[in-house]
Amino acid sequence: MTTVSRDKIKIRGKKRLINSFKYAFEGLKYAFKYEQNILVHFLATFLAIILGIVFKISETEWLVIFLIIGLVIATELINTSIEATIDLITNEINPIAKIAKDTAAAAVLVFGFTALAIAVVIFIPKIIALL
Repeated sequence: MTTVSRDKIKIRGKKRLINSFKYAFEGLKYAFKYEQNILVHFLATFLAIILGIVFKISETEWLVIFLIIGLVIATELINTSIEATIDLITNEINPIAKIAKDTAAAAVLVFGFTALAIAVVIFIPKIIALL
């Protein structure tokens, strides 16, 4: 097998730049097709945007909402990549592989709970004021 240096692979150029976006969108497509939790995150995203429009949240609140949405979805994608990498390395049940998969999933859970807490702080007072 021929070895190619990383420097030669990483040469900058328009084609490489375009391909990097193409590969990123392929990653999103994969996640939508095979990862059910990404659909849950996008449903929550849709709900947060609708609530933000309905309650006319402030610019700062929008920034916080978009930041946490991005963090939750990015963490879910990182979790997916960690799981895929471990599955590539071993098909056996391995306690260390389980730790890696479980802690990556826990990172998504932590951001999910953080997003929920932020949504409660932003939207519950507005819902109560409506009642």
